[in-house]
Amino acid sequence: MIVAFSVAPTHTPTADAEMSEAVARAVRIVRASGLPCETNAMFTNIEGEWDEVMDVIRRATEVVAEVSPRVSLVIKADIRAGYSGQMQQKVASLEKHLSAEDK
Repeated sequence: MIVAFSVAPTHTPTADAEMSEAVARAVRIVRASGLPCETNAMFTNIEGEWDEVMDVIRRATEVVAEVSPRVSLVIKADIRAGYSGQMQQKVASLEKHLSAEDK
């Protein structure tokens, strides 16, 4: 499965609502998991089996909760049994179609 998730504190220590320090704590957990992952401006994507992906998301959420009494968590999952490497494959398939249209 591929999961796109976003976890963030709802309370921040400064008036400018900077969240990057708390989010970095979560991303460290994801990267340390060893699962295929990537982070962009809005989400972190992670690929693996159900239990291992959900465990990483739980631990990432818990480290954000250590710095905020309330946490926002958004999860979107693509569950497709028997497939792996789909984070790259889905983008490659899209690019193939875009290249064909450019010709």
